[in-house]
Amino acid sequence: MANLLIIEDEPRVASLLMSGLREEGYDVMVAYDGDMGLRLFQAHTFNLVVSDIILPKLSGLDLVKEIRKLNPVIPVLMLTALGTTNDKLDGFDAGADDYLVKPFDFRELNARIKVLLKRSPATSLSGEEELAYADLHIDRRRKEVRRGETFVKLSPKEYNLLLYMAENADRVLSRAEIAERVWNTHFDTGTNFIDVYINYLRKKIDRDFEPKLIHTRAGMGFILTDRP
Repeated sequence: MANLLIIEDEPRVASLLMSGLREEGYDVMVAYDGDMGLRLFQAHTFNLVVSDIILPKLSGLDLVKEIRKLNPVIPVLMLTALGTTNDKLDGFDAGADDYLVKPFDFRELNARIKVLLKRSPATSLSGEEELAYADLHIDRRRKEVRRGETFVKLSPKEYNLLLYMAENADRVLSRAEIAERVWNTHFDTGTNFIDVYINYLRKKIDRDFEPKLIHTRAGMGFILTDRP
């Protein structure tokens, strides 16, 4: 039985989530503000966190940042009425794994939770602890990245995107595949957050180094390769 922490300040929504998820077999605890959510997280062990973004006392974005300091791998699903590309980027930059816009169908929420719970921290550590391609080196255990001897600081989502591209080097990855495998969500053609993150990576991984590793294949997607 998975233990879920729900942080939601609307009592009606919180009650519906708690009862619905308990019916699905989950053990659920609920907090009604960010401070309470952080205290519960510090005091108990959870398998997944579902948090609204707009919360009293401590915002959902700040809460996720604090959670990531305590546990860098626990899945976090954010709920919000805000659905623009920038809102999603803010959530992902804070450390969220997935993003669901209100109002949502409970079945979709349950499906997203199941997908996130299937992820295992051991998965990201499988195989060699260090992945190398050209002069790019990724330390999976320490989550450190360098080009040659230069360490590159990445956000959690930038790291996950780069790791997936490196694990699939020399293969074109579609936006739909990246959305599913890195963000655990379906690609929304109305947003460009994947392109935004690709540009983030280019600035950090390629701008000051040769050869360039991250390339666009028009109409197909993106590829990490040392061949133009």
